[in-house]
Formats: sequence, structure tokens, C-alpha cells
Amino acid sequence: MARDDNRGGGRRNQREETPEFADRLVAINRVSKTVKGGKRFGFAALVVVGDQKGRVGFGKGKAKEVPEAIRKATEQAKRQMIRVPLREGRTLHHDTEGRHGAGKVVMRTAPQGTGIIAGGPMRAVFEMLGIQDVVAKSIGSQNPYNMIRATINGLGRESSPRMVAQRRGKKVADILRKPEEAAAPAEAEA
Repeated sequence: MARDDNRGGGRRNQREETPEFADRLVAINRVSKTVKGGKRFGFAALVVVGDQKGRVGFGKGKAKEVPEAIRKATEQAKRQMIRVPLREGRTLHHDTEGRHGAGKVVMRTAPQGTGIIAGGPMRAVFEMLGIQDVVAKSIGSQNPYNMIRATINGLGRESSPRMVAQRRGKKVADILRKPEEAAAPAEAEA
């Protein structure tokens, strides 16, 4: 008996420890199952969770009642979060595209003050991620599940200059230097 109380208390404490996550309900789908006595209804929820500082995740949950489906989706989203490097904490480092099934999304960096120019499910991902300036377009599937998966796929490919420099064994300054600047010292030596 004490063991069950302890388990529930642990979950409650865990929820209280992570209030920094914001969540956004993207879609609720009512599904029905026809049985001998009539129809049984269930609900599927799609939720995006993020800390608005570069971490985001999505989850889906199914249950007989809407609140339970949302709770399940939120817990799954918190378990499978990814970290995305942001430039100046407001936009992407480089243009990228993501794919999932028939869904394809294109995401581009944007100057300050642009805002989030993106459709429904993608907008939810960017807001939970903490991006302030981005231009995005969904091409192909309009299914919110596929759009979110494609967006997460594209964001997973995002890399910062520090990550590129580390992978190539160079300094960040060498990576960020423009091609004209690199050519100028070479001409000065000649």
C-alpha cells in the first residue's frame, strides 16, 4: 500500500519540478469503434511541448476522455524532446528542410522583426521552441502529424557554427569567416 502512494507522489513531484515547459494542443481527433451495442468513442490528442529556450518535443495520446488523452500526449512529448541550436536565441542558423512521409517543410532564417510566418502545426513547434523570426512553408501533406514530424526532422538537422567547427576540427572564426575575407589575406601575401 505504501509503495503505491510513493509512486504517485513521485510522479506528482516530477510534474512540480518541471513547470518551465509550455505545451500547445495542436489537434484532437474523435475516433469511433462500432461494437454490438452501438458506437464507442475515443479521442486522440497531438501536443507540442517546449521550454521556449531551444528544446521541443511532440507526443500523441489516445484515451476514452479528452483530458486523459492530452495528459498522455504531454508526457510522451516531454520524454522525447530534442535540443535545437538557435542563432541569437531568436532564429535558425541556416535554411533547412525536413521530410516525413508525404509531408515536406522548408524553414528559412529571417531578420529580426519578421516574426513567425508559418502554418498551424509548424507555428506551434516554433513558438514552443522559442524561435521569434522564421519563414516556413509546408509542401505536400497537410496532416498535422506529418507536418510536425517533418518540422522536427528539419530542426534535428540544424547545426550551429560551433558544432560544425568541432566536427571539422577548426575554430569557430574559421567557419564564420566569409569567402572574400579568406581570399584577401592570400592575395596580400602574394
